[in-house]
Amino acid sequence: MGRKVAIIGAGVSGLASIKCCLEEGLEPTCFEKNDVIGGLWQFTDIPEKGRTNVYRSVVSNTSKEMTCFSDFPFPESCPNYLHHSLVLEYLKDYAKHFHLLDCIQFKTTVYSIREHPDFTTTGQWVVYTEANGKKASTVFDAVMICSGNFTEVNLPLDSFPGFENFKGHYIHSREYRDPKGLEGKNVLILGAGNTGGDVAVEVSRIAAKVFLSTRNGAWVLSRMSKAGWPSDMVFQTRFLSFIQGLLPVRVRDKLLAKKFNQWFNHENYGLLPIKSSLTYVIINDELPSCILCGSVVVKPNVKRFTETSAIFEDGTVEENIDVVIFTTGYAPSFLFLEESVRNVCKSSTFLYKQVFPPHLQKLTLAFIGFISVTGSILPAVELQARWVTRVFNGFNKLPPMNRMMHEVAKQKKRLLKKNNIKKSK
Repeated sequence: MGRKVAIIGAGVSGLASIKCCLEEGLEPTCFEKNDVIGGLWQFTDIPEKGRTNVYRSVVSNTSKEMTCFSDFPFPESCPNYLHHSLVLEYLKDYAKHFHLLDCIQFKTTVYSIREHPDFTTTGQWVVYTEANGKKASTVFDAVMICSGNFTEVNLPLDSFPGFENFKGHYIHSREYRDPKGLEGKNVLILGAGNTGGDVAVEVSRIAAKVFLSTRNGAWVLSRMSKAGWPSDMVFQTRFLSFIQGLLPVRVRDKLLAKKFNQWFNHENYGLLPIKSSLTYVIINDELPSCILCGSVVVKPNVKRFTETSAIFEDGTVEENIDVVIFTTGYAPSFLFLEESVRNVCKSSTFLYKQVFPPHLQKLTLAFIGFISVTGSILPAVELQARWVTRVFNGFNKLPPMNRMMHEVAKQKKRLLKKNNIKKSK
């Protein structure tokens, strides 16, 4: 076998990384802290601390044709959009078909990854693990971090003055499984992303009132295009991406806004995004109808809370709020990495091609799936894993450090300019 590679996590990114390692003649060992594969696609009835899972009703936002790995299509019997249980079954079949399970050490926590004393020469890493109360350390030639973006909850309580006095109940969406227990309640949902839209629709079926608070608005798109095909198959094509890339940003945004408003006028529904057309897009077939029927009421950002009410930035007040659900997302966490590496990896923007920490003397550590994509994550992580494993086995070469650092700096500058343009709108 070839060089030994440690893979952290057996979710979507980890499975793709194992397979690519095997194909490139590398020797992968995947460490998974749980007893199953699938990462967040593994549903649990009871939320577990430190573990992010889908809620009971989740259906994929991308079609099976656009979601699958390149050499392993979904079965024909599957619907175009997939319940989370079907996605998990697919990942299990993928792992079984390509003999990936033999490379995974389950119930094994990685608590530290440190440069080997000879790192400047060998590029090796020492991976410290714990399983069944026993600690161990192993030297690897390379490491692939596949723990993803959904590690720590983003619970911005301090962003809402007066929330410390709120007498109602609150949870983060990581704790949400289904609307049971919310019968007849007045529920306020903070955050109008995909999760916020899904939860608002589902809770509205049994709650007394549901308020969906959005800071930035969102374009709401249907899973189905006019012709009845899955929307992503029609609109997420290389040709349309190429055309969009040729257009000035303002022209592109204006055309997209016109297209998005063909289903319904977002301004009339209180959802008109205040920023770029591509920044806030959610997939939800039922939300517009719920808003139209009054079962979900869209509100602006919360200005402050009282003991029982929420006061919004437009001056309106909603009394007797029983439950607040934060659908405010997650933050990545890489506490197992040494500080010098962790500080560079606060954002994928700091990484070369959003994969490699460019400051390392030996580029033998890479992040897979530490990205946000338009569409399915599976094809993206497969491409990342292919590239990284070919770098590790020497078939592909990376530019010198100064060139990578220069490209990262340019990426940061583009992002800063983009944000300033958004703020000026």
